[in-house]
Amino acid sequence: MSDRIGNCRIVKEIGSGGMAVVYKAIQEPLGRTVAIKALKPSIAMDSQFAKRFEREAHFMASLQHENILHVIDFVKDGRSMYIIMEYVEGIDLYDLLEHSPTLPPEVAAIIALQVCRALDYAHFRGIIHRDIKPANVMISKQGEVKLMDFGIARDETLSDLTETGTGLGTPSYMSPEQILGDKLDFRSDIFSVGIVLYQMVTGQKPFVEDEARTVMQKIRLDRYVSPRKLNSAVPRQLERILGRCMEKMPANRYPTTQALIDDLMEFLSPRVPMNYSARLVLYLRDVGVLTDSEAEGLLAAGAPRSARPGLRDRRLVRHTAIASALLFAAIVGAGGAIQASAGTFDEGPRFRRPSQGGVVPDQAGFLRLVVDPWADVYIDGQKVVTTPTAFPIALPPGVHYLKFVNPYYQEHQHEVTIETGETEHVEVELQPLHDLDGRAEGDE
Repeated sequence: MSDRIGNCRIVKEIGSGGMAVVYKAIQEPLGRTVAIKALKPSIAMDSQFAKRFEREAHFMASLQHENILHVIDFVKDGRSMYIIMEYVEGIDLYDLLEHSPTLPPEVAAIIALQVCRALDYAHFRGIIHRDIKPANVMISKQGEVKLMDFGIARDETLSDLTETGTGLGTPSYMSPEQILGDKLDFRSDIFSVGIVLYQMVTGQKPFVEDEARTVMQKIRLDRYVSPRKLNSAVPRQLERILGRCMEKMPANRYPTTQALIDDLMEFLSPRVPMNYSARLVLYLRDVGVLTDSEAEGLLAAGAPRSARPGLRDRRLVRHTAIASALLFAAIVGAGGAIQASAGTFDEGPRFRRPSQGGVVPDQAGFLRLVVDPWADVYIDGQKVVTTPTAFPIALPPGVHYLKFVNPYYQEHQHEVTIETGETEHVEVELQPLHDLDGRAEGDE
């Protein structure tokens, strides 16, 4: 291997696959760090692989999207071929799952969302990826998600490089129609996204070969184990999303990639009140991919510009919380207690309405609420707060009746007993009125 390719100086090898080797290089005279994907000499003579490699370069060069790895140049040197690409410093999803097998649901959803944005852009241009898997998803240190490797992608306007019935791709992530060798459309990629999302939240693939069936037979014929049986922390809303992605019949999956994006956004909006790239940076720090100082530097200065409003919002929340706590202490010191976000309540075995009287501090108990996804909270018939809220609710001692209302979920009622000076914690997971295809929850 030469130490130079075109105007690039090779620094080191950073990866190798069945068809190509990837190098880190410096593009001179710009001094820009790039990645170079080189077709292996042992297969360069095979015209099918060479055509596929060149097609990948053309596909990726035509797709200019923030969630797709950018191609800078394509070089032919005799019988050798090279794709010069942007260099992304970070970790691919395959290695991240080796490092941390189960991701928090919101982190998994953010990664899936960014992959779907890349796919939606490609699908609109008639390009199907056909090899969505963790090894082809890169997560940069800045919290950016990049879809890579369009080596077996197919443009619907061009002839295919494979014969009918040949299933190119990675078996564990193939759709049923891809296994059968049928003509594919964008919904095949959606099925693969569902498998990757399942793996991220459960730590295992939904279809695994055993003595009875191959993985391909299981994908075509078997039902996967419910994600919540493997990880009870998976929200039902996310379970339904990945379930619709992995419907056996393409017609039962999402009608567009944008529809899947919309559902992921709806899932994330109440759960991640900050920039999504910043949330990924925090997670990379939490699992040790980034050091504390690296993460702090990226969030303060090096993260994408769109991340900064999220950081300002967090500082604003923190400052507001401090001010509210000081106000709470001042009022308690004056002989009255304030209830966050809801006013104060009559003293008695049960409160029923706001009043100017307040709760005597030494008689008050407190209630902390965690509601998935969110709800208007009524206490003894009076609306008190809309979750999420970081503050405890001050209540007089005794039995209180709670009602949680979200127009998209079943109303939930709960009875709680408050004791003087004690804090009662209540966690509620609301049940949806209907699942995504319009059936009542629990119907077959």
